Amino acid sequence: MKVRQPLPKAVLSVLAIICLAGCADDPDTIPYSETGLDAELNDAFTALNIDKNSLILPDSDDYSNIPQDPLNPISSEKVKLGQLLFHETGLAKNPINPLGMDTYSCASCHHFGAGFQSGLRQGMADGGIGFGINGEARVLHPEYAADMADRQPLKQPPTVNLGYQKVVLWNGKLGATGPNVGTEDLWDADNGAKNNHLGYEGVEIQGIAGMDMHRMLVNEQIVNELGYRTLFNQAFPNIPKTERYTVEYAALAIASYERTIIANQAPFQLWLKGNTDAMTDDQKNGAILFFGKGKCYECHNGPALNTMDFHALGFKDMEGAGVHAKMDDATRKGRGGFTQNPKDDYTFKTPQLYNLTEAKFYGHGSSFNSIRDVIQYKNNAIPQNESVPESALSPQFRPLLLTKLEIDLLDDFVSKALNDPNLKRYVPVSLPSGNCFPNADSQSREDMGCD
Repeated sequence: MKVRQPLPKAVLSVLAIICLAGCADDPDTIPYSETGLDAELNDAFTALNIDKNSLILPDSDDYSNIPQDPLNPISSEKVKLGQLLFHETGLAKNPINPLGMDTYSCASCHHFGAGFQSGLRQGMADGGIGFGINGEARVLHPEYAADMADRQPLKQPPTVNLGYQKVVLWNGKLGATGPNVGTEDLWDADNGAKNNHLGYEGVEIQGIAGMDMHRMLVNEQIVNELGYRTLFNQAFPNIPKTERYTVEYAALAIASYERTIIANQAPFQLWLKGNTDAMTDDQKNGAILFFGKGKCYECHNGPALNTMDFHALGFKDMEGAGVHAKMDDATRKGRGGFTQNPKDDYTFKTPQLYNLTEAKFYGHGSSFNSIRDVIQYKNNAIPQNESVPESALSPQFRPLLLTKLEIDLLDDFVSKALNDPNLKRYVPVSLPSGNCFPNADSQSREDMGCD
């Protein structure tokens, strides 16, 4: 039996103050050990039969160990091209209003400063104006009606660690492999999913479908005008020139780049690689809870701490004041809205957990404002959404009986130990076109100091 070491008096004093301030009704608060935590975390892995090396994310240029689509093998030339196209506002050629021409990019809603998510509750590309610091100040352009803007009825998932998903979007409809094998009869009924017939995995299909969905365009004239012809030639030398300068190959380059956006400098990753000082004691205790009493690892596992499983947790949908997007019945039903299988109703894909801190909004409906709120919600296991029948709720959605201190420790682990502080390394210094990015409208240029 492992005996916990007594805590120093100074630490006990701090814990006493914390308990007096907020834990008086929490008699089960545990005075966690400050010693032997590395061994204890390793014991948690052993108990789950986890090889901790299996949790290590690869380096971003270690293409042989990055998950990739066999139909779209990663190359440095594709990654370079994809990085630039992902941020290129010159691809914004199909705005619903001419005022939006050349003003937005993929990075408008997947900005590095927000963890490659949107800095808004409801991201906005075409129809938006302004940026702020991390995309949080983008608002509706005064010349756009609310229903004209490119806003989605679900929170944009991050592109961080995206390669660890066979299918993408909250309902997983994009992608021809993995969970979507056997759903082929459903693809033609959906404008996005019909691209699955190309045979690619979800990351690639998302790039192809997203060009049309988000009012962007690629053709030979645009490629030439923006200065990308040589980069396309280097990335796809074996593709006939009649096919090379197209949405499909632009999307394949973008997908290759997205697969290399990996949070491999997060403190937990450094700890896994042997730096025992990379995490604080609180973060180590949080990790022990994550892989133990908190049961987080039941759903969040593997290198990206995600799965291809779908669960109904009763989160609220994106509705209410300020929301401008159609939330139809199929969207509300998540995976079931795509598969037409009642057993899948109200289930949504398990997301990855790295670099969530800067996003500010969480859940498919952006119904939470902090990571701690999500942990508290899962601890209580009381559904937000009255439309979700109790019978549909995941068996993993059950009270966890975590104390306030344990919730704080879990929050510290997810918020900080899983946060890569240097995602800016994935952002280009400039674009061949010379355009401002991730947005190029007048207010964004002023916000970003872009000439």
